[in-house]
Amino acid sequence: MISVVQLGTLDYATGLRLQGSLVELRKAGRIPDTLVLLEHTPVITLGRNARREHLLASSETLAARNVELFECNRGGDVTFHGPGQLVGYPIFDLRGFAPRVGAVEFVRRLEETLIRTCAEYGVETRRIPGLTGVWTKDVVPGGGAPARESAKIAAIGVHISRAVTSHGFALNVNTDLDYFKLIVPCGIEARPVTSLARELGRELALDQAAQRVANHLGEVFATGVRWVKELAELTGAAVGVPARAPQSLRRAAGEEDTFNG
Repeated sequence: MISVVQLGTLDYATGLRLQGSLVELRKAGRIPDTLVLLEHTPVITLGRNARREHLLASSETLAARNVELFECNRGGDVTFHGPGQLVGYPIFDLRGFAPRVGAVEFVRRLEETLIRTCAEYGVETRRIPGLTGVWTKDVVPGGGAPARESAKIAAIGVHISRAVTSHGFALNVNTDLDYFKLIVPCGIEARPVTSLARELGRELALDQAAQRVANHLGEVFATGVRWVKELAELTGAAVGVPARAPQSLRRAAGEEDTFNG
C-alpha cells in the first residue's frame, strides 16, 4: 500500500529537508511507502551529473526572476521546478516489492506512470531510447497539421540510499515554459519542452492531475493507494523537518556530505 499526501507549494530547501526526514523514517520502518505530491516555487536544480554550461542564465537574471539555484544528490543534469508543475517524491523501500525492483526498473515504472497519466488526458507520449523521462510523440504532417518534433513533458531524477528512494519526477501540467529558456533542460540540447496545457490548449486542474498520477502509480506498482490529509497521519505524530542545509551550503560550511547511494 502506497500512502499519498498532496502538499501545497513549497520552496525547494523545505522540500529537501522534508525528503530527508521521510527517508530516515522509511529506513527505520516507521512509515510505509509514501508519495509526496507538491509544487515548488521557481527553482533550478543541478543533479550529480550536471554541467554548469547547461545553466544559461546569470545569477543576476535568476535573481531578477526570483529563481533559486540548488545542487542536489539526485541523478541527472539541470532542470526547472515551478508553479503549475506537479512534482512527485516517491519515498519507497524497493526491497518491499516482489520481485525486488532495481534502480532502472524503478525509473521505467515512473515513466510508465506518467505515460498512462498523459494518455488519460488524450496526450500520446513515449520513451526515447538512451534518455530518461517522458516525451510527446512526433507529429507527422497530414491533414493540414504541421510537423512537430517530440518534446519533453516530464523529467525524472532519483536518488537511492540503502534501497530507499527519494527525489522523483516532475510533470509539466500548467508550467510556464518560458523558464526553461534559462537552462538546457536535462542537458539535452535541441529538444523542446512542453506541458499538458500546451498540448491540450487549456489549463488543467492540478488536483485532478495529482489524483490521476497517484492512481496510475498504484496500477504500475501493483498495489493499493491510500490518501492521507496530513503527514502526521503516517506516523501518528508530527513529522519533523530537520534543519539540514542544501548540499551547496553544506559544502560551503565544510559539513560532511553523508549521502550514500
